[in-house]
Amino acid sequence: MEYSALLQLYKDRFNSEPRVFRSPGRINIIGEHTDYNDGFVLPAGIDKEICMVMGVNFSDTFNLYSVDKKECVSFTIDTYKEVSAGWAKYIIGVIDQLVQMEIAIGGFDCVFQGDIPLGAGLSSSAALECATLYGLKHLFNVELSKKEIALIAQKAENQYVGVNCGIMDQFASVFAAEGQALKLDCRDLSYELYPLEMQGYQLVLVDSLVSHNLASSEYNVRRAECEEALAILQQNHPHFLALRDASIEDLEAQKDEFRPVVYKRAKYMIEEIARVGKACQAMTSNDLPELGSLLYATHAGLQHEFEISCKELDFLVDFTRDKEEILGSRMMGGGFGGCTINLVKDDFVEDFELSVSKAYEAAYGKAPAIYRVKTSSGSSEITASLLING
Repeated sequence: MEYSALLQLYKDRFNSEPRVFRSPGRINIIGEHTDYNDGFVLPAGIDKEICMVMGVNFSDTFNLYSVDKKECVSFTIDTYKEVSAGWAKYIIGVIDQLVQMEIAIGGFDCVFQGDIPLGAGLSSSAALECATLYGLKHLFNVELSKKEIALIAQKAENQYVGVNCGIMDQFASVFAAEGQALKLDCRDLSYELYPLEMQGYQLVLVDSLVSHNLASSEYNVRRAECEEALAILQQNHPHFLALRDASIEDLEAQKDEFRPVVYKRAKYMIEEIARVGKACQAMTSNDLPELGSLLYATHAGLQHEFEISCKELDFLVDFTRDKEEILGSRMMGGGFGGCTINLVKDDFVEDFELSVSKAYEAAYGKAPAIYRVKTSSGSSEITASLLING
């Protein structure tokens, strides 16, 4: 991100001295759909981010300029609900939350830009919300902890934008640390950091360019199926609060009581929650081959038991299986489209990108989008030295 160019654009537009804030997008190493079962997730911040140049304007007006959309909106506390621009709603949703909390902020000017690919499942919306909140905290000396920033950002997306996301995206955007993955307990929001030492490998995302048309409706179905499984298990284990509390042995003991499809959903979920812990052990031991095998195991579960993959994602994962330079691959995200995440040897990355593009285009008539990502730290203010060098 060219911070200095963005800073100059702000100064040309608003003629004042601002401050600069950023928040990263995220990947999820392992732990899909575990959040609403009180399980664990293992995200990491990435080196693609939203950058916001912000300054107090000592008025009651908010002026927002999106460099990517080349669009400006202006509003006040009394008129923000009239703004129709979709991109602005993520920022306005944050302001709306602060209004509801009776936290006073004044007018500000903002120029922002991002290099997080849209629609790829890398949480550009969470990064925008968290960068906004982090900036407002510092501009107006608002007492907000990192955890409060993540929770307010999630509420903004749930209540104002209308997207029923979990907490992982916003939490990762705020708490991420370079060179580490973040094991988040979705029951109590406690977390631990684990070293993600790449040791001659890179994380490469391959975007199927398939839109997630089924994701929203099927998401609700999967939640209901998990709830059905829990209700059956609670007949013998009334203290269970979520599938996170069950073991495979618990599930097998009552297998005959489940509809086959509900049994499959529960089996995937219990095993996936356990895989997060195994992935943390692998990272602690610097065992990338084991981490890669866990990625493949997760994809198999998502494909055959949770049934939220699609033929394009399965093609991309299967393409990697006979290549010793690739340790693991799986679909990442809500399902029915989006990216695969791949653990690829450094000196094979370029060959992989060329060959998978050629094969995918031959199969589906379009080349995938490909992104190399590295880990990155969470929400922060950009220092003067970085602005000069950026």
